[in-house]
Amino acid sequence: MAVSNLSPALRAPASSRAHPKAKPGYGKRSVPKQHHDGEGDFTLLPERERHIAGYVDALPEGAAMDIKSLARSQPLYGQMAVGSALRALGVAGHLRHVRCLSGEGDQVRWVTRTFWSRTAHDNEWWTAYLAAEEHHPAPQEAAGTDAPTEAPEPEPAPKPAPVPVPVPVQPPALVVPQQRTAGQAPPPVHTAGDPSPAFAALARLGRTDSRLALSAADCAALEQAAGEWFARGVDADYLTHALTAGLPVSVDSPFGFVRRRLRDKLPPRLPAATPATAGTPVRRLMVECTECGAPGRPEAFRDGLCRPCR
Repeated sequence: MAVSNLSPALRAPASSRAHPKAKPGYGKRSVPKQHHDGEGDFTLLPERERHIAGYVDALPEGAAMDIKSLARSQPLYGQMAVGSALRALGVAGHLRHVRCLSGEGDQVRWVTRTFWSRTAHDNEWWTAYLAAEEHHPAPQEAAGTDAPTEAPEPEPAPKPAPVPVPVPVQPPALVVPQQRTAGQAPPPVHTAGDPSPAFAALARLGRTDSRLALSAADCAALEQAAGEWFARGVDADYLTHALTAGLPVSVDSPFGFVRRRLRDKLPPRLPAATPATAGTPVRRLMVECTECGAPGRPEAFRDGLCRPCR
């Protein structure tokens, strides 16, 4: 009797392009104390999930785990299929998407990591593991292997003193202060050639996913709301991921959709460091729903899903 369909994990065929590494602090993180051979751990999964699980399991630490990178690096499944497979693997207990606060003092940022286990675990195991992970130093903070190192810049050679050139003396120009009424808005802090980080992140949304293409007027109208995210310590990658995660098949009004997500997914303000903890690295950890990307505490999720998605 043939049993060819019981192949434990479908190995991904060779791809024409190497799988990219994530930015330092992001990407795949394998849980410790796993077997060396996980072929038997994917036997009961459907064919598509077995294929994606085998491919992800073979990726090195720190590999990019976003849907586009995974779909680009293996030829069998597109972005929608890869996204569905990742959600199924989260429900099966093989992965959790987690947002971690990385850095110390004022130099902190939110990064997204995917914790991967070739052995499926239940919700209680993941909750206990992530609760313990929150109190451990991040891998790149502890070992310093992920953070890029910079060589000290050589001191520039001394320049010859400039030869003074006589300049005709001109009378100072008369400066007339501009009057602004009480109801008039202050002038913008940046010019048209130098957009703010919030404006630039909104303008790039359409290039990340065409369903969220915004016009220049839309970006200007949403700039203040997006700027509040940057004021709370996030970067452009975090904002882009939060706005594009779990998109519906079609978005009728990109402006309204982005405005709603900017309001509903606004991250919390970080508490000010007290003198007793000012020198201690502070980390926060929030699990992302594998369906909609909403963040929350580990104990609030079942099978990697938030309450509304369940």
